[in-house]
Amino acid sequence: MKIDSALKKDILSAQKSEITEYHIYQVLTNFIKDGKNKEVLNKIAQEELRHYNFWKERSGQDVKPNKLKVYFYVFLAKIFGLTFGVKLMEKGENFAQRSYIILEKNIEGADAVVADEKRHEQELADLMNEEHLAYTGSVILGLNDALVELTAALAGFTLALQKTKLVGIVGLITGIAAAMSMAASEYLSTKEEATGKNPYKASVYTGVAYILTVIFLIFPYFIFSNLFICLGITISIALLAVFLFTFYTSVAKGLDLKKRFWEMAILSLSIAGINFFIGIIIRKTFGIDLG
Repeated sequence: MKIDSALKKDILSAQKSEITEYHIYQVLTNFIKDGKNKEVLNKIAQEELRHYNFWKERSGQDVKPNKLKVYFYVFLAKIFGLTFGVKLMEKGENFAQRSYIILEKNIEGADAVVADEKRHEQELADLMNEEHLAYTGSVILGLNDALVELTAALAGFTLALQKTKLVGIVGLITGIAAAMSMAASEYLSTKEEATGKNPYKASVYTGVAYILTVIFLIFPYFIFSNLFICLGITISIALLAVFLFTFYTSVAKGLDLKKRFWEMAILSLSIAGINFFIGIIIRKTFGIDLG
C-alpha cells in the first residue's frame, strides 16, 4: 500500500495518541484499589499498545508518547478522581476519532481500531465506580443551595445594610447556619432513603460543599469597600462555580453541560435579582440607616 506524506502524517498522529494513552492507563492502574477498575484499565492499555503497533507497522517508525499529556491526565485523575480524568481523556479521544475517517478509508484494518476506541468509552462508563461520584447528589445539593440562597441573600443584604464588612459578617453567619441545617437535613433524608449511601458521609459532603461556597461568595465583602464591586465579584464567582461544577459532573456522568449550566445560572441570578429589589424595599420600608 502506497502511503503519501499527508496520510503518513495522520498515521503518526494516531500512533502518538495511542502510545500516549497506553502510558496514561498504565500509570493510572498503579494507584487504583478497585480490582475491577484496574482490570478494565489494564485491558484498555493493552489494546492501546496493540493499536500503536498497528500504526507503527504502517508508518515504519517509532513515536514517543506526549509526556506532558501523560502528566496532565494523571494529575487530573489524582486530584479530581479517576472517573473525571479518564472520561475527559476519552472526550479528547472522541475528537481524534474524527480524523480517523480518512485513515479508515485508506488503511485496511483501521475500522477495527476505531471500533475499539468507541467501545472503550462504553466500558469506562459501565465500570467506573468511585465513592465521591456516589455522593455527587449531596455535593450538588450543598453547592446549589449555597449558590442560590447565599447569592440571593447577599444581594438583599447589600442593599439593605450597605456596609461591606457588615454584609460579609451577616452573610457568614447566615451561611454557617444554613450549612449546618442543610447537612442535618441531608443526614435525615439519606437515612430514610434506601440509596446505600452513608448518611454521615452524605451530610459531610453537603455541609462542606455549602461552607466552601459560602467562603468564596463572601470574601469580596472583606476585601473591597464598594458594595456594587463586591456584589459583582460575588455573582461572577457564583457563575464560575456553577460552570466548574457542571463541567465536572457533565464529564464524570456524561450529562449535558450547557443545559445544566444555564439551569443553575438562571435560577441563581433570578433569585438574586429578586432579593436585590427586596433589599431595596426593606431598606425604604423600615428606614434602615446604620450610619
